[in-house]
Amino acid sequence: MNGVLDAVTNVNNTVNGVVWGVPALALLASVGVLMTVLTKVFQVSHFGHWMKKTIGAVFKDKHVTSHTKDKSISQFQSLCTALAATVGTGNIVGVSGAILMGGPGAVFWMWVMAFLGMMTNYSENVLGIFYRRKNSQGEWSGGAMYYLRDGLGSKKGCAGIGKVLALLFSLFCLIASFGIGNMTQVNAISGNMQTVFGLPTWVTGAIVMILVGLVVVGGLKRIAAVTEKIVPFMVILYMVGTIVIFFMNISHVGAVFTSIFKSAFGMEAAAGGVVGYGIKLAIEWGMKRGVFSNEAGLGSSVMVHSNSNVREPVKQGMWGIFEVFADTIVVCTLTAFAVLSSGLINLDTGKLADAFSGLTKNDLVATVFEQKFGVVGSGFIAVSIALFAFSTVLGWSHYGTKACEYLLGEKRTVPYRILFVLLVFGGAVMGDNLAWDLADTFNGLMMIPNLIGVIALSGVVMKITKNYVDRRIRGNTDLKPMLSAFPDIQEEQEASLKAADAIDPDDD
Repeated sequence: MNGVLDAVTNVNNTVNGVVWGVPALALLASVGVLMTVLTKVFQVSHFGHWMKKTIGAVFKDKHVTSHTKDKSISQFQSLCTALAATVGTGNIVGVSGAILMGGPGAVFWMWVMAFLGMMTNYSENVLGIFYRRKNSQGEWSGGAMYYLRDGLGSKKGCAGIGKVLALLFSLFCLIASFGIGNMTQVNAISGNMQTVFGLPTWVTGAIVMILVGLVVVGGLKRIAAVTEKIVPFMVILYMVGTIVIFFMNISHVGAVFTSIFKSAFGMEAAAGGVVGYGIKLAIEWGMKRGVFSNEAGLGSSVMVHSNSNVREPVKQGMWGIFEVFADTIVVCTLTAFAVLSSGLINLDTGKLADAFSGLTKNDLVATVFEQKFGVVGSGFIAVSIALFAFSTVLGWSHYGTKACEYLLGEKRTVPYRILFVLLVFGGAVMGDNLAWDLADTFNGLMMIPNLIGVIALSGVVMKITKNYVDRRIRGNTDLKPMLSAFPDIQEEQEASLKAADAIDPDDD
């Protein structure tokens, strides 16, 4: 038996080294560059527009936040459910790990990956809306599997490869939902609750299983209703804590940012090969943790963005930009500053200070907060991790449901949800083992078919973006909107858009 496990471990390590290795990260960055160029640096050139149409519209546009009577969800609910899955332990533990492994410079490369990832996530969402369909229950179904099958598959000679890649993506997503989207998250909750509050792991597991069950079995509408309440609360709560530390350590701002930029380009190292190795670590860990944090390029969050009541594909694409911005540029940066300004890291060497050499990525941020606020600080981080991880489980339950629906049909989604809930308890009581590493690998494997789809359909994204910019920003009302790849849905959405424009021209 040990021989079999060793063989599986070796194979998994090899595959993991590919899907999360330098070539794959370079591919991710390249796709981000491609989509940034094709959309004419949309995330910068139209910064004011996408901010106005996303977070700026939350308090002004009822279409953005109002609950729907049909099976779709509001744009704000789709954002919160997507953020529920992306804003997780990676924003706390992941940032700590990136700094410990890659030095302060890893933060700079997280920013770079986020900048490029904005347009990768944008493109995924645009394609998700453009190629989505409704299932027999009247609920939108969209995601990489659909734009691979119906988008890539519609190209000459690509029908077979489109179907195969769609099946592979769905299979990888289904497996990943049990691991990275469920058991590993709950394991983080139970471990923290036991360490900080002395709560037995089985008790935490039972409580979380019941809570997840009450939400997940109710389907997407209930998940969205919960995430739109818990996500803003948990993000704002954590931001307040890190912002307080920011102002308490504000005198270190200059030193922190100097350290980030020096470390990013190896200027803190001695000479020769050490410089090159330092840069390699900073780039690799910064980019890797950036992707882990915001999931841009994995094709995951598009499955919930596709359920939005939005009509314009670009509008949901802009929510994708904001998702990456909020997750990495805001939340991860605040975590990084709290760590780097704490004195736990020697800013000259980028390593742990001698007095704190025993710290790991799992307790670094908790130690920072404990320094400032005592036992309340470590308790605050434990609760934050619990909220972040719990919300991730809710978001991923929908991703797995959609993958199950595509692979096995709608009738199999109920048994999937039941199994998903039961595995919550298993995640709480299980220790570190091969399952965690396998979950990580399958999460990364989702990226490959998804990126193939984005590259193959990059021209479609460019045309849809240009169409939107010409109509909505430059005011060319004679153009026909590009809303769907399917004539019946295009006609339906176009009629709905015209009716909305007659009432409010700003309603997309």
